[in-house]
Amino acid sequence: MSLPSYYIPHGGGPCFFMDWSLTGDPADTWNSTAAWLRALPGTLPQRPKAIVVISGHWEEPVFAAASVAAPSLIYDYTGFPAHTYELRYPAPGAPWLAEQIVKLLTAAGLPARVDHSRGFDHGIFIPFLLLFPLADIPIVPLSLHRDLDPVLHLTAGRALSALRDQGILIVGSGMSYHNMRGFRTRGGAQDSELFDLWLTEALSEGTPQDRWSKLAHWADAPAARRAHPREEHLLPLMIAAGAAADEHGARVFSDTVMQGARISGYRFG
Repeated sequence: MSLPSYYIPHGGGPCFFMDWSLTGDPADTWNSTAAWLRALPGTLPQRPKAIVVISGHWEEPVFAAASVAAPSLIYDYTGFPAHTYELRYPAPGAPWLAEQIVKLLTAAGLPARVDHSRGFDHGIFIPFLLLFPLADIPIVPLSLHRDLDPVLHLTAGRALSALRDQGILIVGSGMSYHNMRGFRTRGGAQDSELFDLWLTEALSEGTPQDRWSKLAHWADAPAARRAHPREEHLLPLMIAAGAAADEHGARVFSDTVMQGARISGYRFG
């Protein structure tokens, strides 16, 4: 049975594991996102054999798949409570899957290599502490390509689509709105709503060719560059969408955080 692919919001820093009122926001700012992440595994048709995660926090000159048996954690956030640097997520890696990913990408004409040192950044271990808290499913981090070309990432997703039929879950981890200066502003809230509406329609309507073209030209969308001044948190969606290029996407989660910014999660297939 084929698994879907997902694009999830991973929140801000270790947001699910701290009192968010410390930042001046309501204490329940991230509760809805956390509840959705906890519930997501129950919607899958089967338990994943392994998981490929594309985080918006890892870029390389070529696509890199982490081939590490016991990945460490990368606490790539600053200024948060001390206990958030003591979080643990001891999920195993899957070197066999990293090798397969590289073979699929290179067979599609894409530059790719294995990486023998990369661990789990917070775009992985923070949401996965909620998704699969037992940390008993192997995870392979996959980098973005540093040139941030949307077509390249859509093509990479298509190259990996066969993994879904092998019981491998593909998850893009980012934020559908990611303008750090825009959070907590009226303009940011408006921009996030405009871009979210476009993105949801682009993924759920039209032919596969229409969706591919719209995503390839995402920067022309309403409020696109105000929602994503830099697109590293959007491109994980391109890989997740590319992995189900012939199937519609659907918005399966949406909420407003940090005084009005709209964030959403999407399922493909």
